[in-house]
Amino acid sequence: SDHMENIYGYLMKYTNLVTGWQYRFFVLNNDAGLLEYFVNEQSRHLKPRGTLQLAGAVISPSDEDSHTFTVNAASGEQYKLRATDAKERQHWVSRLQICAQHHTEAIGKNNPPLKSRSFSLASQGSANSPGVQRRPSQNAVSFFNVGHHRLPAGKRVPIMQPDHLVDVREMMSQAEGQQRDLIRSIECLPASGHLTSLDQDLLMLKATSMATMNCLNDCFHILQLQHASQQKGSLPAGTTISWLEPKISLANHFKNGAAQNFPAEINKPASVREEQSIAEPCQLTREPEEINPDEELEDVCDDKEDDLGAVEEQRSVILHLLSQLKLGMDLTRVVLPTFILEKRSLLEMYADFMSHPDLFIAITSGSTPEERMIRFVEYYLTSFHEGRKGAIAKKPYNPIIGETFHCSWRMPKSDVATDAGTTSSAHSPSEQVTLPKDPEGQAELDYYTVKFVAEQVSHHPPVSGFYAECVERKMCVNAHVWTKSKFLGMSIGVTMVGEGVLHLLEHGEEYTFSLPCAYARSILTVPWVELGGKVNINCAKTGYSASINFHTKPFYGGKLHRVTGEVKQNMTNTVVCRVQGEWNSVLEFTYSNGETKYVDLTKLSVTRKRVRPLEKQGPFESRRLWQHVTESLRDGDIDKATEHKRALEERQRNEERLRAETETPWCTKYFLKDGDGWVYHKPLWKTVSAAQTHQTDSN
Repeated sequence: SDHMENIYGYLMKYTNLVTGWQYRFFVLNNDAGLLEYFVNEQSRHLKPRGTLQLAGAVISPSDEDSHTFTVNAASGEQYKLRATDAKERQHWVSRLQICAQHHTEAIGKNNPPLKSRSFSLASQGSANSPGVQRRPSQNAVSFFNVGHHRLPAGKRVPIMQPDHLVDVREMMSQAEGQQRDLIRSIECLPASGHLTSLDQDLLMLKATSMATMNCLNDCFHILQLQHASQQKGSLPAGTTISWLEPKISLANHFKNGAAQNFPAEINKPASVREEQSIAEPCQLTREPEEINPDEELEDVCDDKEDDLGAVEEQRSVILHLLSQLKLGMDLTRVVLPTFILEKRSLLEMYADFMSHPDLFIAITSGSTPEERMIRFVEYYLTSFHEGRKGAIAKKPYNPIIGETFHCSWRMPKSDVATDAGTTSSAHSPSEQVTLPKDPEGQAELDYYTVKFVAEQVSHHPPVSGFYAECVERKMCVNAHVWTKSKFLGMSIGVTMVGEGVLHLLEHGEEYTFSLPCAYARSILTVPWVELGGKVNINCAKTGYSASINFHTKPFYGGKLHRVTGEVKQNMTNTVVCRVQGEWNSVLEFTYSNGETKYVDLTKLSVTRKRVRPLEKQGPFESRRLWQHVTESLRDGDIDKATEHKRALEERQRNEERLRAETETPWCTKYFLKDGDGWVYHKPLWKTVSAAQTHQTDSN
């Protein structure tokens, strides 16, 4: 009860772009469940300038800063407010949430279940009709008649019996039809005037009605499962009832709820017909292809994603899409609109994490196990900054199964850090291994080559395998990642399930590591990326390990993109290095001897990757596969990009259906299944082992 007292005070309220923020006096009326505001405290005895019903409202702290929060009423009206500090924001948010929950629960207790609802557009009248002269404060819901047919007084609602499911299904069908009529009525409104089909309140009404139908369908499915279990007896131990994906196809509702109509096949661009006509991948050659690094050219693409572009223009479409999602929903099977995509495949994004090959190669030059572990941690933490293309959170293309990406980096040997007193090419006689010679018999080169290959090895679940190696330094890394995306309200979370292993063959060491979670925050305003979670790096042979924490921004206060970690010798439990800072800015390494090293990621040199020209790439290599989508996005032609993207997705679905019908397993090209993971078909550790065996036999 102490939390239900009325509170009042000044807050800043965002009005519009012209007026901006203005101080207003707010009063939380707990008894009535209202949030009211006045011009100032002296006018409190007058009629409020504005009022929000808190029943069913959502109160959300903003990611923008530690002072701002929003109050989203069930009617669709929103107040964007700002307190003087984080403590005051927390006070208001807590009291508003308690009040909203109390009155929402009260409505549920005081109102019996509704038998049915009917929706119909109110008569619009003439252009001069008072009904059309909409006041700014008037809610769009007032344009609709919502008839609630209650049960006769005194009549109790009977307990639902299994045979009543037929009646429920009939009611659901009627409701779905009425909901479709509602959508159609909104979309038939004119594109301009006092009330248009793009009105924000009508979009909210359309979106919430669709979300409600999705939820009702899920509930009905659970009732069916319970009915089936009653007929067959109790469910087996451990059985769970899963939520369904949305019944309404998201792909058909991007354009303001209307299905996208693409031109007939004969009118489609040649590039789209080409995308749809590529043969079944297993019918193409699935033999691994040896990529000659000399055919690769330095990459000239620089597709930074620093502007909102079409995202700003498509705000209503994003709102419409979000309304169809449930908290915690797996987004793996959700087709997202094209305009939120960045111009590269997820496989290429993994390659961009290798943009500091000098730090990668330098790992094996460490003279002690301790130094090698610290160097790996330094490389690991500097890889995420370049993996992002700009500050705006956009999504890379979802790779289709069988898609591959190849590239390499050339690093001058003089630019690679080595241990004191050694050169980058010095090895003891026992370490020297005769590797396959350059077919052209060239003399020793003055640069190192790091080769990279990635392949989408599975579609459901979406799993990518990637592998990189530097033959000259006898080191390689193999990893597999399963990306699990979930809807978190105003954020999207991506969990990177999987494991990577770095092999330092000179030292016989293996370093296992995991990847942090990624979050796209503020997806309705200016989306930005945040990393979070704890990752571990371990070397079983040496007993050294590292624990790294990527800190998400706290509820109020705190810094963005913060990371902390420590390197430890497990046998003695001694911390030999601590690290702190921001993963996209400056990192501070403090060593056991008291020395401190600062790494400014914004000033680190980036080595451009080398990629084969499009004409030399195979049909399933990322850049050639997605070239028409990428070109359309560069040109700002979202409709054309969507058409090309849809053609690729349709082809993938058709291929998957054909494999299921013919019971044909998918054939990977470069990676082999190994337990729960995937391993490159010809890893360096096998090549070196075979070379050592051959050298021993020769001696």
